[in-house]
Amino acid sequence: MEPLRGTKDILPEEIRYWQKIYEIVTKILTQNNYHEIRTPIIENTELFLRSIGSFTDIINKEMYTFHDQSSRSITLRPEGTASITRSFISNKLYLGNKIQRLWYLGPMFRYERPQKGRQRQFHQLGIECIGSPMPIAEIEVIRIALKILEQLNVEKWSLEINSIGNTEERLKYTNDLKSYLNKYRNDLDENSQKRLEDNALRILDSKNKKTQEILNNGPKIKKYLETSSLQHFEIVCNYLNQLNIKYNINDKLIRGLDYYNYTAFEIQTLNQNQQNTICGGGRYDNLIKQLGGPNTPSVGWAIGLERLILNMEQKSLIHKNKKIIYIAHSEISQADMIWEIINLMDIYQLTFELDISNNNLNKQLRKANQLGAKLCFIISNNEITHQYVTVKWLDTSTQQQVPLYQLNNYLKYIKFSLKT
Repeated sequence: MEPLRGTKDILPEEIRYWQKIYEIVTKILTQNNYHEIRTPIIENTELFLRSIGSFTDIINKEMYTFHDQSSRSITLRPEGTASITRSFISNKLYLGNKIQRLWYLGPMFRYERPQKGRQRQFHQLGIECIGSPMPIAEIEVIRIALKILEQLNVEKWSLEINSIGNTEERLKYTNDLKSYLNKYRNDLDENSQKRLEDNALRILDSKNKKTQEILNNGPKIKKYLETSSLQHFEIVCNYLNQLNIKYNINDKLIRGLDYYNYTAFEIQTLNQNQQNTICGGGRYDNLIKQLGGPNTPSVGWAIGLERLILNMEQKSLIHKNKKIIYIAHSEISQADMIWEIINLMDIYQLTFELDISNNNLNKQLRKANQLGAKLCFIISNNEITHQYVTVKWLDTSTQQQVPLYQLNNYLKYIKFSLKT
C-alpha cells in the first residue's frame, strides 16, 4: 500500500524539525501576545465560497468537497484565514478584547499537481491580527514573520509588498487590465487566456516570459488608488524603512484570494525553485463583515511548513537527539531493579533506551554504540544479587560498579556534567 498521491509520511527523523519549529514559533508568538487557536479541518463548503472568491483556482479546481451522510456539503479546509474568521464570529470573540491576536498550525488540503514543496495535504503556520485598521498592524505581523525565519535560520529572502487598494479601486483596475490584455489575447499563454474573463488579476502571477512582457506595458494598479489607499501604503513603507527592513514594491503582486485589500505581501526565498514563496499575507478589512460578523479590519499571513523546512539551514538548527544511557541486561530472573533505575531516570529527565530485544549482551553493547549512547548500564543476575549497576562509558570503554544506594547521586552527577 502506498500513500495517496500528494500526501507524505512525516518520519521520526523529520519530525524533529517540525517539533523545533513549533517550539520556536510558540516562544516568539507568546512573547508578542498571540494565542494559539485550533479549528476543525472540515467546514461547510459555503464558508470558502463566500470568503475565497468564486473565480479563484482554489474554488474552481482545488477544493476537496464531498457530501456527508446528512447531505451537507463539506470541504477539507484549503486555507486557514476563513476558518479563523468563522471561529471569531461563531464564538463571539469580538465581545472580548477589541484586538484579537491569534495563531494556528495545521494541515490544509488542495487538489494541486504535487511537486517539491507542494503537496495535496500540506501544513500552514498562520497568524491573524484581528481588529486594527492601522498600518502598524501590517508591520507587526511582517516583523514577526521575519523574526520566525531568522530564528529558523532561513537567511536568503526577499520581502515583496504592494497596495492592491479597496474593492472599488481594484474593480476599475481589473476592467482596464482586461481591456488592455484582450488586444493581446492570442499572444498570452494558454492559462492566462482562460483567466482573462473570470480572474484577470491572476494573470499578473504568470511565469510565462511573453505574458510578462505584455504586462510590463499595461496599466498599473497604483494609478487607480485614491488618497486613503496611497496614504496607508506610504505609512507601511515608512515603518519598514524605520525598522531597516528591506523590501521591494512589486506592482504585479496580487494575492490569489479575493478577501485581501490595501497591503499585500510575500516573503520569497532567493532560490531558483518556482515554489519560492514561503510566506504570503495581507490586510482583509471586509471579510468578517462579509461572513456575517461585525465590521472588523484585520491582517495576517501564512507560512507553508513544507517549503519552510526545505529552506532551513537544518544542520545548524538541530542536533541529533542521541540516547544518553542505554540499559542492557542479560539472563535476569526478575526486572524489579530495571524499573527502579528507570524511575530514577524519569526524576532526572535523562534520555535513555531500554533494550527489549532477545540479543546477547555483546550485541546489545554494539547497539548502544550505534545509537551514540554515552553510557551503558549493564544489569545481569550478578548485579541484581549484589545490588549494583555496571556502568560502561562508551567513549573511553571504562567500567565501574555503582552500588544501587548511590545511584541517585550518580545520576545527579551525570545530569550536572551534561549541563556543563
